[in-house]
Amino acid sequence: MDTYSIIEKARRTGKIEKGTNEVTKAIERGTAKFVAYASDVEPKEIIQHIPLLCKEKNIKCQEADSKQKLGIAAGLAVPASSVVVIEAGEAEADISGIK
Repeated sequence: MDTYSIIEKARRTGKIEKGTNEVTKAIERGTAKFVAYASDVEPKEIIQHIPLLCKEKNIKCQEADSKQKLGIAAGLAVPASSVVVIEAGEAEADISGIK
């Protein structure tokens, strides 16, 4: 299951938050189930802390190759640097399958 499909499924059947600030808050609050961040964000400092925070809080995290595709998967007309799944909905099993 790819990152974009998980985000789309969670958007349709669960709850997601978009944007690095919202993602960071969700990780720190412990409400995040899964985090995706784009590798093509410039400058890198914007999202650099996300994988480290996820590792620290034991939250599943994946890098997506395109902020444009990540935005589309999140239902936005603009690119998204990062997206967090708060309630997985039907994406629960897909998220569980991620190493």
